[in-house]
Amino acid sequence: MPFARFRGSIIRPTILATLAILALPLATPRPAVAEPVVILAAATLKDALDAVTAAAASAMPVQTTAIYGSSPGLVKQLENGAPGDLFFSADTDWMNEAVKRQLVDPATRVDVLSSSLVLVGPAPQPAATPITASFPLSMMLGDGRLAMCDPMMMPAGRYGRIALQHLGLWEGVKDHVANAENIRVALTEVAHHETPLGVVFDTDARLDNRVAIVGTFPADSHPPILFPLAAVSHGHNPDTARLLAFLVSPAARSIFESYGYAVVAPATAP
Repeated sequence: MPFARFRGSIIRPTILATLAILALPLATPRPAVAEPVVILAAATLKDALDAVTAAAASAMPVQTTAIYGSSPGLVKQLENGAPGDLFFSADTDWMNEAVKRQLVDPATRVDVLSSSLVLVGPAPQPAATPITASFPLSMMLGDGRLAMCDPMMMPAGRYGRIALQHLGLWEGVKDHVANAENIRVALTEVAHHETPLGVVFDTDARLDNRVAIVGTFPADSHPPILFPLAAVSHGHNPDTARLLAFLVSPAARSIFESYGYAVVAPATAP
């Protein structure tokens, strides 16, 4: 009858389709994707740290997200509740401040790297010489400015100011400082001939063949240049300890050294 044919033409395919769906194997649940370990690191570390975290991702694996900036700016971000798992500072003073503000776990703190302080100019330059009290810095600057990070707040700037004060050269140049947002900006200003000279870390000067080292500051003219690392107090990523351990491992050591750093950390993490 017409009514029966209508029912067969609609209902029978629907039943068959339902049975086919029920016969399909149950889908295997996808494993949860691990959250990346967030590292807040000084901008000066970018090239070397990017290479190290890439090696960590291949070896462990563990995923990372690096946020680069000035050390005081990163401390401020942490204080304002920014997410993070590790803090990698460009000096001990800002790590001390992070400890004081209870932003990092002092039990995990470790000094990882060291560098040196240099004066750079646009390439090419004559052979670099040690910077002494008789170094003609003011004469070399002329009417130009000295590119460096904020000499009161920023790590490289403070190291530079202390070294120049120690050598008796600060008074002659303090009114000619071009404050840079971070050490990479200072380096770029010199590379672009916006300033004739700049004070940067040796490890930054190595990264740009448009600049050359004019002179090296004596190690005893400033506090040791150290880069400490610590776990963030409010971080809860279970991979944080594994990444911290990798950052002081022999594999990481060889990469950091290839970028000119001296590795001072012990072979095991705290």
